[in-house]
Amino acid sequence: MQDDPKTLVSTDWLAAHLNDPDLRILDASWHMPATGRDARAEYDAAHVPGARFFDIDAIADQRSALPHMAPPVEMFISRMRAMGVGDGHQVVVYDNSDARSAARVWWTFRLMGKTDVAVLDGGFAKWQAEGRPVEDMPPVMRDRHITVQRQAGLVRDVTQVAAASKLGDHQIVDARAADRFRGEAPEPRPGLRSGHIPGARNVPFGRLLNADGTMRPPAELRAEFEAAGVDLKQPVITSCGSGITAAVLSLALERIGHRNHSLYDGSWTEWGSFPDLPIATGDA
Repeated sequence: MQDDPKTLVSTDWLAAHLNDPDLRILDASWHMPATGRDARAEYDAAHVPGARFFDIDAIADQRSALPHMAPPVEMFISRMRAMGVGDGHQVVVYDNSDARSAARVWWTFRLMGKTDVAVLDGGFAKWQAEGRPVEDMPPVMRDRHITVQRQAGLVRDVTQVAAASKLGDHQIVDARAADRFRGEAPEPRPGLRSGHIPGARNVPFGRLLNADGTMRPPAELRAEFEAAGVDLKQPVITSCGSGITAAVLSLALERIGHRNHSLYDGSWTEWGSFPDLPIATGDA
């Protein structure tokens, strides 16, 4: 894998830079409620030395009824300042989650105009499997100034996605498992209809990863999108259940050089809850 501090770095890269004064490491682990796992408790027990815990549910728009929507700029600034994450820092985000939630925090930083941020390839599981150091104490954090310039083009709301679905001027790509996309499996959140946004293509995010959780090479990523019928000449809107694994698709698009992509923050949790929005079932 080719290390890129703006998208993806290896465990070797992180180990080599672990003591850099301008490095900030974030543990962005997040688990579906049904797993019964406590990401914060797991962080408290063991994390990469120096890592801060980024709580996806807390650093979010608390005014929204939808889960973990992108935080307002003011909240992001205040939380990052308090965590000692600021201008001039290289950020590396990892997770220990089946949902690959690190990509969501990578996307959130990009939304805020911060591009010196990368996901740790393979996450905490790979780091631990290689016998690399861990600790159970949080780092000492000092306030750090951070400037933010929100990139509104990186996020889409339900009205914009409905227009894209109707006009066909964007490719909507859904990261959920194939049986959920086809409407054959119930949604994990109660009250949601089953199916997908009309016109969407399906690239289950797991297809973009190797067995050890690392991301597949760019040529293979491109092949997965193309095999699903995604026209990569068009702008892409990524979607999923609640906006987390959609960011894995966004990260993969960035890795293959596709720059015109955005993320549907409400995703199926929002779309599937509106009885008047059309849904499709079956294959794309």
